[in-house]
Amino acid sequence: MKKLELKFENQDGKIVTYSLDQPVEPVNPATVNAAMDEIIAQNAFTSTGGDLVTKKSARLVERTVEEIDLGQ
Repeated sequence: MKKLELKFENQDGKIVTYSLDQPVEPVNPATVNAAMDEIIAQNAFTSTGGDLVTKKSARLVERTVEEIDLGQ
C-alpha cells in the first residue's frame, strides 16, 4: 500500500510527519505544495512542539510485506 508523507517543521524545530493512505496517483507536486501551504496557513494540525511553521518535504512511500512461514 502506498502512502503520501507530508513533512513539516514545528516551532521547536522538530520534523512532524503526517501520512495519508491511498493517495491519488499520479501525485501532482503543485497540488501537494498548495495543500501543505494551506495546512500551515489554516493551522490545521498541532504538534507537541508547537504550530507547524514550514514545509520540509513530501514523499510517496510504498511498503511491501512478505510473511515468513515458520512451519508451525
